[in-house]
Amino acid sequence: MGESKMSVRERFRRVMRGEPVDRLPVIEWIPWWKETQDRWVGEGLPPGLSYEQVQRHMGLDGHRWIWLHPRGILNGLRPAGWARSQGLLARPEDYERVAEVLHAGPQFDPASWRAVAAEQARGEVFVWMQIDGFFWFPREVMGIEGHLYGYYDQPELLHRINQDLLEYNLRAVRQLCEFLTPDVMTFAEDMSYNHGPMLSKKLYDAFMAPYYRRIVPDLKERGIVVTVDSDGDIMPVIPWLEEVGIEGISPLERMAGVDVAVIRAAHPRWRMIGAFDKTVMHLGESAMRQEFERLLPVMRSGYYVPSVDHQTPPDVSLEMYRLYITLLREYAARGASR
Repeated sequence: MGESKMSVRERFRRVMRGEPVDRLPVIEWIPWWKETQDRWVGEGLPPGLSYEQVQRHMGLDGHRWIWLHPRGILNGLRPAGWARSQGLLARPEDYERVAEVLHAGPQFDPASWRAVAAEQARGEVFVWMQIDGFFWFPREVMGIEGHLYGYYDQPELLHRINQDLLEYNLRAVRQLCEFLTPDVMTFAEDMSYNHGPMLSKKLYDAFMAPYYRRIVPDLKERGIVVTVDSDGDIMPVIPWLEEVGIEGISPLERMAGVDVAVIRAAHPRWRMIGAFDKTVMHLGESAMRQEFERLLPVMRSGYYVPSVDHQTPPDVSLEMYRLYITLLREYAARGASR
């Protein structure tokens, strides 16, 4: 099966279905740190390139990432002098301003979506949609500390936020799907750290699961693969997500102890994207090959796309990153054989 016979989109969709491919996708799932790209410009990368342009320059498979979040509007509501970690609310009643934004619904220019839809229809890219999730967004609104205390001190407000977010997300998905149907979507959550989830199963069942159960069926009926994005050790969370119909997760951070081989043994059809330990990328070919060998059995199991387990750090030179891409291509071919 020659590579020319399989489009970028077809290859990705087949991997997500556990079907044979000519090779695995060769992608960078998230934009590079600005500091990383600045370093590369000093080492010969043309300046001023967008995320998509860097993908093409590096010879990566193309994908388009559409994040349907209200953050751009909400940032204007942040109290003067407040850090993002403090949220948007100086007082609980300030949520009324946030609610107005959510109730107004998504405000997007669909012109760019038409262009992406054409690329997708030609098979040149797959489309990755991301929406704010039911742990992520309350934290954006209430701040880190206010959010975690809010489970106990302001449960009614938390439910109101997530109900408003649910309605916003449903409208956003419907609006986008008038132009194109994403191939995969992600709930942005960041609900774990390096010692596990930042909330209990009891709190998850009360404050997150009901809202997942309202939107996940809508997404899956459209043929969209439904995943969650979370840093940290997400292994304990996977059964929770499976209960509400979620099908996969990224980025699978090795520094947090995530072991994709253990996940695959327990969850044979669980979709995974990421998992390559970013901390070895600056160490040279031998270290990178050792990391790819760790991942190779999981590549061959299907339902998995190897990629960096978070944004490539600035200690990775342009030369080392190009070597990483060369090795990724090699192992993407080897990983397609079973």
